[in-house]
Amino acid sequence: MPAIVVAVVVGVLFFLGYRYYSSYLARSVYALDPAFVTPAHEFNDGNDFVPTNKHVLFGHHFTSVAGAAPIVGPAIAVFWGWGPALLWIVLGTIFAAGVHDFGALAVSVRHKAKSIGTLAGDVINGRARMLFMIIIFFLLTLVNAVFAVVIGNLFVGNPAAVIPIVVEIPMAMAIGQYIYKTRSSALIPSIVGVIILYALILVGQAFPISLDGLAEALGVEQTRNVWVVLLFIYTWAASRIPVWMLLQPRDYINSHQLFIALGVIALGVIVGMNTIQAPVINDVPEGSPNFFPFLFITVACGAVSGFHSLVSSGTTSKQLDKETDARYVGYMGAVGEGSLATGAVLAATAGVAASEVEWNALYADFATASGGAAGNFVNGVAQFANNLAIPLDLATTFAAVVVISFAATTMDTGVRLQRYLVQEIGEQLNIRVLARNLTVATTVAVLIPLAMALIPGEGEAGYTFGVLWQLFGTTNQLTAGLALSVIAVWVTRRGRNPLAAIIPLVFLLVMTTWALILNLRNFIEAEQWVLAPLDALIFVLAIWLIVEAALALMKARRERPAVPVDGTGTGRESVVARANPDEATSDVPLGGSDRDDRR
Repeated sequence: MPAIVVAVVVGVLFFLGYRYYSSYLARSVYALDPAFVTPAHEFNDGNDFVPTNKHVLFGHHFTSVAGAAPIVGPAIAVFWGWGPALLWIVLGTIFAAGVHDFGALAVSVRHKAKSIGTLAGDVINGRARMLFMIIIFFLLTLVNAVFAVVIGNLFVGNPAAVIPIVVEIPMAMAIGQYIYKTRSSALIPSIVGVIILYALILVGQAFPISLDGLAEALGVEQTRNVWVVLLFIYTWAASRIPVWMLLQPRDYINSHQLFIALGVIALGVIVGMNTIQAPVINDVPEGSPNFFPFLFITVACGAVSGFHSLVSSGTTSKQLDKETDARYVGYMGAVGEGSLATGAVLAATAGVAASEVEWNALYADFATASGGAAGNFVNGVAQFANNLAIPLDLATTFAAVVVISFAATTMDTGVRLQRYLVQEIGEQLNIRVLARNLTVATTVAVLIPLAMALIPGEGEAGYTFGVLWQLFGTTNQLTAGLALSVIAVWVTRRGRNPLAAIIPLVFLLVMTTWALILNLRNFIEAEQWVLAPLDALIFVLAIWLIVEAALALMKARRERPAVPVDGTGTGRESVVARANPDEATSDVPLGGSDRDDRR
C-alpha cells in the first residue's frame, strides 16, 4: 500500500470530521453562542485572560497538547498491524478526541475558565474533584517516567543529538530573557533559535557524546539509566524557575519544530512514494498482549488524551476570543494530534524498513516493538527527510532532536504540574511541609517517577517500558473518561443529547478496566510486587470513576429541563438553575441570561 494513499484518505476523513461532526457538536451539543462574553473578555487582565486571535490560539493549544506521546504510542501499536492502529486513530480522533477536547474547552468557557478538576467538583460532586487529583497524580508520575526512558534510549542510540538538545536549554533561557526584558514578539527570536538548533546538529555530528564510559565506571548496567537520573536532576531545577525563563521560550522553539516535522513527513511521503512494508493485521507471537484491549490504551494520546482537558480548561479557555472559536481551536487541535499520530504510523511502517522482512525484525515481539518505538519513528522520519535530499545521518539526528525536544518539553511541564499537585494535596491533607516547602514538594515530584523509570526490565530497551506505557495509557484514558463524564453531565443538565460524550466515555472505561484486570493477573503471576499494587490502585480509581459518572448521569437525567437550553441566553436556563442552584452560580444566574451576566 503506497503511504501517500493512506495519508490522503486519512486527511479527507479528518476534513469531513471537522466539516460535519464538529459542526453538529457546535450547534446541537454545545450550542455555541457568538454573542456570549467569554472569560478572556470578562476578566481581561493582559496576563492570563487575554482575547486571542483563533489562529494564534490554535498554535498555542496545538503545541501545548502535541508531544512525544502521539508519536510513541502509535509507533508501538502497529505491532498489531497498521490497519487497526490507524483505524482507531481516525475514529478516536473524530469521535472521541474531538468531542473531549472541544467539550472541555466549551464547558470551561461557560464556567469562567475553571479547570477540569474544579469543574468535576462543581458539575458532578466534591468526591469527583478528589478522584481527579488522584488520577492526575498517577498520570503525571507515569508521563514523567516513560518520557525519561524515551529520552534516555534516544540519547544512547543517537549521541549526535546530545549537543543540540543540551545547548537548546541556555539558548531558550537567553531568548526568554530577551523577550521578557524587551517585551518584544517571540516569533523572530524563536525562529532564530530553531535555525541555531539545527545548525548545532552539524556540531553534534562532529562531537557525539556517549556516557557508556561513565556508566561503566559507576557500575550501572544500562547507560540509559544514567541519562534518566541526569534528566530528573535537570527537571528538578527547571521546575523551580519561572516559566518565562525556560519553559515558554523552549515551547516557542518547539512549536516551529512541530510544524517542520509534519511538513517533512508529508513532503517526504509525496516525493519518495514510500510503500508500507508492515502487514495490515499482524500475526503476533504467542504470549503477546491481546489486541483487545491493549491496542487502544497503547495508542493512547494518538486517538484521545485526557491530558488535553488540562490544557483546554487551563490556559486555552482563558484566551478564547469568541465562544464559536472553540470549535476551531478545540476540535482542530485534536485533528492536529491525530495527524501527528498518522505520521508516526507511516514512519514506523513505510519509512523505517525497506522490506517486510526488515519490518518483522523490528517488531519481532512486543518487548522489541515497545522498546524500539521511538527509534523506529526517528529512523522512519529520517528516511522521509532523505527523500528530500537531506543526508541520512543528518536526517536521523534531526528526527531524534525533534522527538527528544517534544519529550523533554513534556517532562518539563509534567514535573512542574506534579509539583503543583503535590503542594495541593499537601494543602488538602494539611501537611505543611508538602504544601509550603518548595524543595520538599519538588523532590517528591521527582523521586516517585524516577523510581518508576528505574524499575529493572529485560534487555537494554526493557520490557518494563512497555508495561509503564500501558499503565500510562490506562491512566491517561481514565483522565479522558473523567473529562467526558463532566461534559456528558453538563450537556444532559442543559437538556441536550449527551450520546456524543457518553459513547466514547463507555468505550474508554471498558477498554481501560479490561486492560487493568489482565495486567493485574500478569503482574501477580510474574510476582511484580511494585507494578501489581499500582495496577490494582488504578483499577479501584477506574471503578470509582464508573460509579460516580453513572450516579451523576442518572441524577442529571432526572433534573434535565423539558426544553433544551440553546445557549443564546433566552432565560430558559432558569429551569436548570432552579433544579441545580449550586450549578447556577458557576454557569448562569438564576432566571437570567448568559449575556446579561457578563455585560
